[in-house]
Amino acid sequence: MAARPRIGVTGTARRFAPAWWCTRLALALCGARAARISLRHEQDPEDIDGLVIGGGNDIAPEHYGGVLEGPVRTDTARDALEIHWVRGALERGLPLLGICRGAQLINVVLGGNLHADIRALRRRTRNRPGLLPTKRVDLVGDSRLAAVTRRGRLRVNSLHHQAIDRPGEGLAITGRDLDGLVQGVEHRERPVFGVQWHPEYLLYLPAQLALFRWLVRAARRRD
Repeated sequence: MAARPRIGVTGTARRFAPAWWCTRLALALCGARAARISLRHEQDPEDIDGLVIGGGNDIAPEHYGGVLEGPVRTDTARDALEIHWVRGALERGLPLLGICRGAQLINVVLGGNLHADIRALRRRTRNRPGLLPTKRVDLVGDSRLAAVTRRGRLRVNSLHHQAIDRPGEGLAITGRDLDGLVQGVEHRERPVFGVQWHPEYLLYLPAQLALFRWLVRAARRRD
């Protein structure tokens, strides 16, 4: 394998895509090359050594038996594209990092479901979106997520109104917020992490950049 693994990054097809540029920078800082994947950006799966499933619109409810109400946005074409990539990555044993929507999508592909709207479930936290690390997440002490970040507690940002409810097959819950809502998952056997926040916007924090370092290391070990 090349010294600089090639990491696929899924996301919106829009030209203005700050999450893509921030993720690309984070991966570059960790020694990898980012390859953009979207409805307008095609990649050969055989050229990809690891995968980031990025954040974005709500997942269409038919994928997890849910119901969406109110002013929400879905993108069924993107859902189909990313589900295809997640399934392919799992079949090939590629390391996977799911970010926000991406964590939810990995969970859905593995048979889990979602809280379609967590706003009514909040008691100790607010649903005000923000890029700064103003939210507390407590990690399971013996989780790989805690080991990778070298933390038992993280400060994170929050841009979501959906969350994982029942974890999918093989997934373990590794982090919760003060309301007990799932904020982190990892696969018990595979190199798969999912986080409900956006570490690409927090790459100036060592514990957040460590998530990308983990992905790059896992991609290098694939040979």
